Amino acid sequence: MFISNSVEETIAAGRSYARIARQGDVFALTGDLGAGKTQFVKGFVAGLESRAEVTSPTFVLVHEYGDGRLPVYHFDFYRLDNSEAVLRIGFDDYVFGEGVSLIEWADRYSDLIPKEAKWLSFELKGENTRVIREGKPQ
Repeated sequence: MFISNSVEETIAAGRSYARIARQGDVFALTGDLGAGKTQFVKGFVAGLESRAEVTSPTFVLVHEYGDGRLPVYHFDFYRLDNSEAVLRIGFDDYVFGEGVSLIEWADRYSDLIPKEAKWLSFELKGENTRVIREGKPQ
């Protein structure tokens, strides 16, 4: 468990996970709106030495950041209606490709997430405090 007391600390947590990231890793992110998932991804992408401007892929469904140590595929399942829609965007090609996948709202279609995925849940505990926990939510 990691407790973040600021946006900067959430970004730093993402950077630390990026240091150990390997090709093919999948990070399944869960948590309410505003809980810090996208801030974590910002840190993760920066931790892979990318200069990309990270934004939430809520409306485009997936962002690709390819200028760092590894390509990053940043998904958002929030607006997808069903697992077929996830597969139509080429999900398997990304997840089993050459980069690292980070999936916001992964619990919406957890049946599509590879068994080896690293699950992280984000919980808002006040205006600036977030709790980040490892492990698949129950």
